[in-house]
Amino acid sequence: MIDLKYLQNSFEEASARLEKKGVDSAILQELKEQFEALKSANAKLEASKAKQNDMSKLFGQYKREGKDISELKAKVDANKEAMVPLQEEARRAQEKLEAMALSIPNFPDDSVPFGKDEDDNIEIKKVLTPREFDFQPLEHWALAEKNGWIDFQRGVKLAKSRFAILKGEAARVERALINFFLDTNRSKGFEEYCVPFMNNSAMLQGTGQLPKFEDDLFKIEDEDLYLIPTAEVPLTNMYNDEIIASEELPLLMTGYTPCFRKEAGSAGRDTRGMIRQHQFDKVEMVAISHPDKSDEVFEMMVQNASDILTALGLPHRVVELCGGDLGFSAAKTIDLEVWLPGQNKYREISSISNTRDFQARRAKIRFKDGKKNRFVHTLNGSALAVGRTLIAIMENYQNEDGSITIPSVLQKYM
Repeated sequence: MIDLKYLQNSFEEASARLEKKGVDSAILQELKEQFEALKSANAKLEASKAKQNDMSKLFGQYKREGKDISELKAKVDANKEAMVPLQEEARRAQEKLEAMALSIPNFPDDSVPFGKDEDDNIEIKKVLTPREFDFQPLEHWALAEKNGWIDFQRGVKLAKSRFAILKGEAARVERALINFFLDTNRSKGFEEYCVPFMNNSAMLQGTGQLPKFEDDLFKIEDEDLYLIPTAEVPLTNMYNDEIIASEELPLLMTGYTPCFRKEAGSAGRDTRGMIRQHQFDKVEMVAISHPDKSDEVFEMMVQNASDILTALGLPHRVVELCGGDLGFSAAKTIDLEVWLPGQNKYREISSISNTRDFQARRAKIRFKDGKKNRFVHTLNGSALAVGRTLIAIMENYQNEDGSITIPSVLQKYM
């Protein structure tokens, strides 16, 4: 959640930052009006409390002076009764403000470039040079058919569109990639976890998926449970409503999970192949950091994901997202885009974000700083999306006869 005190005290400055992320000014104006409603409700309640205190102080004086307190008691009781609806008004105003704030995205960092969408993102650098083929490279679905690696039709039969079955060598490569990613992350100091693939609504609210993005989640009927869209949710929320000792920071966590997304806003996009699926495997990195160290941790996470792609021999580029393309919880995001020769373009394979204290406020994750409790910074990123890495290997390591060479770093896992 955004810092409501900052938004209230520096409304114009805060609004300008949120407009950089594409937040409608009308929504911000509505939020401002709710601030005023809460301020008015609290003022009436405080005035009534002050009146109550003043009258209560008179009891002692009346007794010392021998005065009858019955009239005073009646006034005190009447004021106390009148305070009940004022308390309720203030409570409702506070709840409405907090509910509205839950749908307001995080402030982007000042360094985030202006822009409307992915076309305005900034390329920082390219890593590795794409291979030059002496034949026309195929896209992954054509290679899958040649090698019998992916069964799209039976995936649809078992579930619905945007589900697929990996078979034989492809299933083994998928498993090899998961192990390679986890081993690499562990070597960089990330502790490995195996977490539940379903989380309750409070956890999804903590990391920002709820309430705004409920339509993109798969909910379990008659249960307060959702299939997780990413391991970011359980890994971050392991420390939900906890206070961490400062010497424990940073906490570096990694885990493999399947991820489940309805892809509600992607109708008509990437309908062929495995680029955009309702279920996909991913190895996630999550960090809980001291605020002063989160930039350093962020750079390490970006480099780690890039190093994994480099070890696999996959050309990629590093891209900084503009304000209009930033995710809801992110203050700053770097995407890694892998080269797909069959598509003749770079496609996102990892997204690493620093959310600053946005998720920590929602999830109440704090650390002990002397005698004071402060919010941590949380970070998350893919290392990597497994299915998209499989696709990248298929297209970059294809041979003229349609066969696919296994990258050397994976062969020990095969």
